Amino acid sequence: MKTTGKDIALNIFTWFLVLVFFFPVFWMVINGFKPEAVASSVNPSVIFTPVLDGYQTAMERGIGGYMLNSLIAASLSTFIAVALAIPGAYALSLRRVKKVEGTLTFFISTRFMPLAAVILPIYIILKNVGLLDNVWVLGLLYGAINLPITVWMMRSFFDEVPFEIVEAARVDGAGLYREIVRIVLPLVLPGIAAAALISFIFAWNEYFFATILTSADARTAPPFLGSFVDGRGQFLSTLSAAATMAALPVVIAGWVAQKQLVRGLSMGAVK
Repeated sequence: MKTTGKDIALNIFTWFLVLVFFFPVFWMVINGFKPEAVASSVNPSVIFTPVLDGYQTAMERGIGGYMLNSLIAASLSTFIAVALAIPGAYALSLRRVKKVEGTLTFFISTRFMPLAAVILPIYIILKNVGLLDNVWVLGLLYGAINLPITVWMMRSFFDEVPFEIVEAARVDGAGLYREIVRIVLPLVLPGIAAAALISFIFAWNEYFFATILTSADARTAPPFLGSFVDGRGQFLSTLSAAATMAALPVVIAGWVAQKQLVRGLSMGAVK
């Protein structure tokens, strides 16, 4: 097929947008290898002697423990959200429950509620039962917060499953468990991977609850990154190094799940 000038212009514009959006990430990464004086200079410098002082300082301040707390909370919340969203999305899509629109509206409305509106009662309850600064409770809260959006995402994938496959399984005598686990889930595996990855990212990046409900033992990576900005100024090199380290798990998770993120495995299953 012949390439036109319009196609070339579109490709150039697309690459320009990619570079514009990627440049802050690139600058953050290289800042992590700069000496603090060079990184904080008002005159940006691309030519410098790489050092590992920023990464060393971040490790000395215990970033490993904060990232471990983030991993525990994000993994637990992802498991809870996905485990509850699968039967919820299945019921809202393939079981044809009554008043689906109203149920979905209720789900998504809870996700849009400002966190500031619920933080006070949650704080008081956790304080009274002695569960403040607990990473497992934080993961449970994240799971509840991310459940509505996970249900919405998964329902769209369940809707893509040809209903004829489900009917054939029922005619063959498949029970509810076998219908979900053996028939439906393999077809919507890309949707489960996408929803799980989104839920993981939301939990990993959450800042508000992690700042107010934790103090030391359960503090996660986002509040830790904020500690590099104080009255003495910004420790830009160390902050960039710590931010690069904190972003790696999400990048790795996306890379591992990339094959499952391709939608449409159910296309063509029914002739």
